[in-house]
Amino acid sequence: MKIPQNQIINSEFILMKNIKKIIAFSAISIAMSCGKTSEEKENNTTEVTENQPLNIIFMVGDGMGIPQVSSAFYFGENTPNFKQFESIGLSRTSSTSHLITDSAAGATAFATGEKTYKRAIGVSKDSVALPTILEQLKEQDYQTGLISLTSITHATPAAYYAHVEDRDMHEDIAKQLVEAEVDFFAGGGKKYFQNREDGLNLYDSLTAKNYKLDTLELSKPDYSRRNAYLLSEEGLPSKTEGRGDFLGDAAKTAFDYFEANEKPFFVMIEGSYIDWGGHAKDDQMMIQEVLDFDKTIGVVLDFVKSHPNTLLVITADHETGGVSIGKSYDENGKEIPQQVQVYFNTDQHSTELVPVFAKGKGEELFRGIYENNEIYHKLMQAINEN
Repeated sequence: MKIPQNQIINSEFILMKNIKKIIAFSAISIAMSCGKTSEEKENNTTEVTENQPLNIIFMVGDGMGIPQVSSAFYFGENTPNFKQFESIGLSRTSSTSHLITDSAAGATAFATGEKTYKRAIGVSKDSVALPTILEQLKEQDYQTGLISLTSITHATPAAYYAHVEDRDMHEDIAKQLVEAEVDFFAGGGKKYFQNREDGLNLYDSLTAKNYKLDTLELSKPDYSRRNAYLLSEEGLPSKTEGRGDFLGDAAKTAFDYFEANEKPFFVMIEGSYIDWGGHAKDDQMMIQEVLDFDKTIGVVLDFVKSHPNTLLVITADHETGGVSIGKSYDENGKEIPQQVQVYFNTDQHSTELVPVFAKGKGEELFRGIYENNEIYHKLMQAINEN
């Protein structure tokens, strides 16, 4: 406040008096702040997070049924991260054309909320393009991400951005990925972006779309651009072939990128080779892929715990191998009491219900037994109710 001319004589006195008042008020404020209970402080934090859009982390253990999850408890050295979940459900995986589905129809159900026919990517049972959760959230100013061990054009990641009648249309799918402008993606599939039958070089197209493209390593992201990591011609190596910690490292890299841009995000992370272990009837491959997926869950849970405005949902598109875990026998046919063994009933998918694990805001929505396409609707409900 401007002091009138006739009060200039008293200005120094008034100034000192006001300073004393400010100091006294500050001391009271500090004392009140220090006197707040932990519950009051927590409520203040809650008020801040409640006004923020919900981050969504969706993890798919391709081919991961209950027996595969069980293997982590019997063959791992540490307590599985699966044990940290209290909100658990079961999902029925059938497609509109087959009781026993495939990854394309399963992922389309997750991504669009509609069941479709086997081999379909992002289209209805009548082959009409369906909007995906990734596309819808992008329109709401969400950042978007996809991480896979297979080609990034493979069925599970493709269902979030592509719309084709058959999952093997990899070149069309790759072209649609460029057009989709996903902010962060990591996986394999280099061959579908260059040396294509149509002669297009999609590396150039990605650069034109403001992507930092790395085909050699999972390097530090460029926070001012989109980021694309294409690290193998098709799929990455399996865990038993020496893949290392790609899945967890890619998740950390994505979180680092999303946090730097300070906007909500949706990311799908696929543990692809649990399924491949089942198809190969390779128990060691299956077990190691489950353990790697569980380790990645630990990385993601660390993020969720420090970012309360995040929902993590983990499930599978189907079970592969008709797996059971039973008694183990020595070469003489005698049971080994402290060992168990993996048994495969088939080298194909099965119709077993698959588990759903949820942690974070809205996790209670995922308890119970429901169809796989309901997962999309539950995710959207959690976002809208936040």
